[in-house]
Amino acid sequence: MAKDFYSVLGVAKGADEAALKSAYRKKAMALHPDRNPGNAKAEAEFKEVNEAYGILSDPQKRAAYDRYGSAAFEQGGMGGARGGGNPFEGMNGGQGFEGNFEDLFEDLMGGLFGQGFGGGQQHTKRSRSARGADLRYNLEVTLAQVMSGTKANISYPTTQSCATCQGSGAKKGTKPVQCGTCHGTGAVHMRQGFFQMTRTCPDCGGAGEIVKEKCTDCGGKGRTRVTKNLEVNVPVGVDEGTRLRLAGEGEAGTGGAPAGDLFVFLTIAKHTLFARDGINLEVTVPVGMLDAALGTELELPLLNGEKTTLKIPAGTQPNDTVRLMGLGLPALNRPRDRGDLIARIQVEIPTSLTKPQREQLAALQPELKPGRI
Repeated sequence: MAKDFYSVLGVAKGADEAALKSAYRKKAMALHPDRNPGNAKAEAEFKEVNEAYGILSDPQKRAAYDRYGSAAFEQGGMGGARGGGNPFEGMNGGQGFEGNFEDLFEDLMGGLFGQGFGGGQQHTKRSRSARGADLRYNLEVTLAQVMSGTKANISYPTTQSCATCQGSGAKKGTKPVQCGTCHGTGAVHMRQGFFQMTRTCPDCGGAGEIVKEKCTDCGGKGRTRVTKNLEVNVPVGVDEGTRLRLAGEGEAGTGGAPAGDLFVFLTIAKHTLFARDGINLEVTVPVGMLDAALGTELELPLLNGEKTTLKIPAGTQPNDTVRLMGLGLPALNRPRDRGDLIARIQVEIPTSLTKPQREQLAALQPELKPGRI
């Protein structure tokens, strides 16, 4: 019975090679026996799809099919595109199905072996060069240093490029040589039937080169351990968790690659007197009962070591606040923008009165009752 191979693949008669291949892969993936175990219908259609693609993907056979139909391939004609038997047997007239199977299997398995087959993904040679790792350093600063900015000296362990071998890992006067196992490709190949598996070369680690004579100073690593001392510039206005990046001060790279970065994370130490609220500062000021009632002036220390006058208005109540404009912290990256200093008044009630004091207050009590002041 005549077969319409174009209908089998679901393409128009004038479909080009790309359209044929796309339609074939889509159909074959859906009907593949591995996806349809025990499904006789799917297996038969899978064979039919491969037969159709085997004919239409060959220009000469396609021309014969377009002129004579599928009869041209029956009874062994044109090399016989066989429709029965093992679906992995040759269906492309001598070229064999395996030429298409490799591409199809890579699609089906999603690169299961990481490196594909035949014309699939290729192993990428691993460079001996790699950027150095980034490092983290935790630095605590005081509120006073936040106010004015500071320079902090820090010390931390890291690696640097070996000065003797210039980071190559090879003994002075020598250089790495091509790996004899993978011949410089960085990969070794194994084939089992249809499957070609590619693995990273175990001798060179994928670099394609081997250091025969190692540098005596770094042991062939290309890097040496050191303790680095740096001066870190801490700008004014930094906050808890501010991160400072020092480019190129991390671990050394390999094979001439750049070094990583050092990230300095800042924490702010608690102050005994001042508390921070954004760019504002808060301070609790104890005031006597009579001073709060009558009003007074106090000398208040500032974060920078200077002093200012704090005016307590008469009738000040507990937890009232007095705002001193511009005496807070500078804003990060905007040092001219400054917060305020907020003084929270803590009215202190005397707990130990002498008898004369009690008598004096008792005499005033009728006049100081709420609603009569």
